[in-house]
Amino acid sequence: MGRVHINAPEAGAGAEAGAEAGAEAEAAATAVAKPGPRWLRDPSAAFTRSALARRLMGAYQTPPSLRLWFWLGPALTAVIGGVLRFVRLGDPHALVFDETYYIKDAYSYLQSGYERNWAEKANDLFVKGNYSGLQTSPEYVVHPPVGKWMIAFGMWLFGPDSSFGWRFSAALIGTVSIFLLALIAQKMFRSTLLGAVAGLLFAVDGHAIVQSRTSLLDIFVMFWALVAFGAVLMDRDDGRRRLAARLASLAARRGQVGPRELLYGPWLGFRWWRLAAGIALGLCIGTKWSGLFFLAAFGVMSVVWDMNARRIAGVRYWITGAILKDGAVAFVSMVPVAAVTYLATWTGWFLSKDAYDRNWAASNPSQTWGWIPASLRSLWHYHSTAYAFHTGLSTDHPYKANAWSWLVMGRPTSFYSQYPVKGEDGCTVDKCAAMVTSLGNPLIWWGGSLAVLFLLGVWIFRRDWRAAAILVGFGAGFLPWLLYPERTIFFFYAIAYEPYMILGVTMVLGLVLGRADSPPWRRQQSALFAGIFLVLAVGLSAYFYPIWAAELIPYDYWRQHMWMPSWI
Repeated sequence: MGRVHINAPEAGAGAEAGAEAGAEAEAAATAVAKPGPRWLRDPSAAFTRSALARRLMGAYQTPPSLRLWFWLGPALTAVIGGVLRFVRLGDPHALVFDETYYIKDAYSYLQSGYERNWAEKANDLFVKGNYSGLQTSPEYVVHPPVGKWMIAFGMWLFGPDSSFGWRFSAALIGTVSIFLLALIAQKMFRSTLLGAVAGLLFAVDGHAIVQSRTSLLDIFVMFWALVAFGAVLMDRDDGRRRLAARLASLAARRGQVGPRELLYGPWLGFRWWRLAAGIALGLCIGTKWSGLFFLAAFGVMSVVWDMNARRIAGVRYWITGAILKDGAVAFVSMVPVAAVTYLATWTGWFLSKDAYDRNWAASNPSQTWGWIPASLRSLWHYHSTAYAFHTGLSTDHPYKANAWSWLVMGRPTSFYSQYPVKGEDGCTVDKCAAMVTSLGNPLIWWGGSLAVLFLLGVWIFRRDWRAAAILVGFGAGFLPWLLYPERTIFFFYAIAYEPYMILGVTMVLGLVLGRADSPPWRRQQSALFAGIFLVLAVGLSAYFYPIWAAELIPYDYWRQHMWMPSWI
């Protein structure tokens, strides 16, 4: 995967690290060869801080010449993605697809803090800046508030009559996500180059561009899950540093780590990155309930990483130790924190007097559950009816797409379509088209699906933790939808797992490039292959961009983009 980097030693620790390294080398030279792990053969050398760090986190320092690119590479890819997302963001000046719900709900939030009903045919008035269609009665909605509050932020900044303002938050979050994904890729693969590759692929992919240019909720689900993934990734390194430091401290005080300390290993304390992950996952669930799957997946993954760290460090009962010493704290740091965060997102509903179902408990007293605060009982009833709606949703729709078809983009969603004829809206040929189609870059998506399958084999045969992490993120965003084959679902839901698919493509390209010490001829051939892939991906994005951004193009040119009949 190219070079493997870790952070440089802290200032003032160089002499100590050098002494530890010398002691370890001397012990290794004089040790009698014995079977078994190094920490059993030679504990005095195996439990120094430098030895533990090498076992747990690798042993390559980032060259100073590349430290600038640690931030510059992700920033440049975010700039590219930002241009593709913000230019002409206000076009079309219309409520596109499900924007008809979320933008108007966001406006209602700015007025009253909760959703209110709109009169029939309110869309035409809304786009003209006439909001008289907003009624006083509460509206029944089935998605939590976070995404709609985020949309409302852009409308608050630029005004509710600005279609740029309607979509500002989505474009901003889409751009920030590029920067974040590039940083995550750098950390996972210890490569500034691969970080830039991941950021570039995410920046130019059409599915991500369309989601960033329309105010639907799924872009926010993706973002908060990605924030949580990054936090859990940071916690992985933080936990291993703590484990190395505490075992090394025991060894320094007592001369070695005794069998008692290695039964279960030390307690690692409260982990702040896990708390950050819990908050982010609460906001993810507060956007759409599908965030629950990310909470479960990332929580389990975090504890499994701790198990593996204790195993590598030499802890005897590493599974039990991780569960007893880390599992309970991990649960408290993530699940209750996510629950409290989720409840906090309903503040507008709690503060209201007449939001939907707000007074249900008062009208439905209970002898069994009467001890629960009325507001929480009302909210629970609201959630139970919303859950019944979601699980029973099977209305036919022309752009309904089974989750299996997402892997090949079998049925992308058409968000917007207009067909002006010559002389209308600037059309200079017999017939034109202005489209917004949630269609990904074919090379990235088809290659990404193959990359995920390949990484499954990498994990099975090589137990590479990076492949496992990518598969967990991908699975949390994809596999749950396979449980609802009859439900009305759409391809644009796949944005939730797209970052992990991009990471999969990036990892495969890194495997193709090979290690930094590979023969020059192999590196040149590999670099040529990776370079051709990236050039083709960027070229395809340039070709498809008009149908992602509602550009006016000849109708025949649009048909040339419809490679599969199901794309029309």
